[in-house]
Amino acid sequence: MSDTAARLTLPNLITLARLLLIPVFVAVFYMPYGWAPMAAAAIFLLAGLTDLLDGYLARRLNQTSRFGAFLDPVADKLMVAAALVLLVQAHATIWLAVPALVIISREITVSALREWMAEIGQRARVAVSSIGKIKTVLQISAITGLLAIRPLQDAEGDLLMTPFDWLTYSLLYAATFLTLWSMFSYLRAAWPELWPSRQGR
Repeated sequence: MSDTAARLTLPNLITLARLLLIPVFVAVFYMPYGWAPMAAAAIFLLAGLTDLLDGYLARRLNQTSRFGAFLDPVADKLMVAAALVLLVQAHATIWLAVPALVIISREITVSALREWMAEIGQRARVAVSSIGKIKTVLQISAITGLLAIRPLQDAEGDLLMTPFDWLTYSLLYAATFLTLWSMFSYLRAAWPELWPSRQGR
């Protein structure tokens, strides 16, 4: 079996499909039809569910690989970043721009931290935690809800908040709080390597 065939396991094919969904998701988001918001939300939710599925299958089928370990978080972060950028444009408010900036910045920071920790053989210190998993569930729920319904505006162009909007924003801010919490947890775990004491040098 060739190296390429060995990498094209079912979990990795699912992950690749998630990557291919990103341009489809963006195209559907901008379609001028009443069903477009719900369709975009459904695509994003499907991508989120496949993120859970490919990891489960990789462990269940004993098909974990370095390629899959690299590709899975890349696909996840690209989809989330694309969704947040689109939502910031649609909502055009600081109340969504700030959590979007925090979430994207956190993903870049933690990805760089994990890469560096892997280089020095300490990758296990910044493995995905239970907080990170809860954050992911809240994040997927919030973004799916925000995508499902286009924001309403009054005559002056200000955002009109419905009860559903308050719910989705609350979930997004809860996810943002856990995003910061998990980032600081990872940084604290890596701190001895980032800033070694003189005694340890």
